[in-house]
Formats: sequence, C-alpha cells, structure tokens
Amino acid sequence: MTKKIVAIVGSYRKGGVIDSAVEAILAGARERGAETRIFYLTEEHIEFCTHCRQCTQQPGSERGKCVLQDGMEAILTEIEAADAVVLGSPVSFYNATALFRRFLERLLGSVYWPWGQNMPRPRNKQLPRKAILVASAAMPGCLIPFATGTAKALRVAANSLGAKPVGNLWIGLVAQKPQPQLSARTLNRARRMGMELA
Repeated sequence: MTKKIVAIVGSYRKGGVIDSAVEAILAGARERGAETRIFYLTEEHIEFCTHCRQCTQQPGSERGKCVLQDGMEAILTEIEAADAVVLGSPVSFYNATALFRRFLERLLGSVYWPWGQNMPRPRNKQLPRKAILVASAAMPGCLIPFATGTAKALRVAANSLGAKPVGNLWIGLVAQKPQPQLSARTLNRARRMGMELA
C-alpha cells in the first residue's frame, strides 16, 4: 500500500534551509513510492487561536473541532489521512518561528480539557504516525535541542498530531552566508530519512 507523507514548513523563506531539507526528505520518500504533500504555512490561511477552548470540551478520542473557519481543518484532515509527518522550523529568537507556533497553538483540540479540570489530557495516547523533525539555527546543530525551545515545540506538535518522532535533522551554522546551501552530506541524510519513512 502506498504511504502518504505530509510536511509542514514553518519557515518564512521558500528555497531556504528548512524548505530544502524537507524537500530532500520528501524526495527520498517518493523514491520509495510514497505520496507526498507539503504545506507552506506562509501560504495557508490560519487564524490565531483565541483560547476559547470550545475544541477541548467534548469528550472522546476524536479531535475537537475549532470554531474558526480557515484552512486549518483541511490541513489536519490531510495529516490524519497520512502515515507520517515532517515538521520543520528554523530557530527564531530561541524558539520555533511565530508562524509555526501559531500552527502549534491551533492543535489544542487534540486534548480534552473541560471547564473545572485543572490540566488537559490527551484525547488519544496512540501515535499511529511517524514524524521527522527538522530545525536550523545559527548555532551548531547539536545545541538546538538544549539551547532553544524549537525541538520541544516540534515534538509537542508531532505528538498532538498523533505522530511519534523517529528522527530529527538539526542543521547548524546557517548564518555564515546570506543564502546558505545544504551540504551534500546533509541532503543525503535527509533523503535517507525520507526513504526510511516510506
């Protein structure tokens, strides 16, 4: 059966480091016969979460529906029909971009949190999908999970989407040039990760 992989790109620039890395992952998956789809958050109409919490009130394992009428429902429907997700964001002021965090906040419907309950509870603890997390930063890549909140934001998004992270690509030292290019080694690694997803 053909696997389906959906990618979310939370970068402000097309053709940049994150976009190139995510595309290399998807290319590897396509080599193995997977069907892929990419959502650039710069091109999607996604409103800010208003924290009305209506999406958290109904019990059950199904995702709560948001009252906002925008493009988020279509994106989530695509992801729910997928076998894997690829989530990418550059580090911006020590965290994921505001663009990605807006997407992340809209995943609130993945929890059950009725009024009077102190903490939210995951609606479904099953993680039927796989996820690859991608981040880039001016600092060395190995520091991204420790010196920024980006890795955690990507992990929380993955779990909220019912995906278990099975790999990450932390790309560092990208601020050396105005238009940084990924090395052949990084592109190769990204491609292999995509092949493993498929």
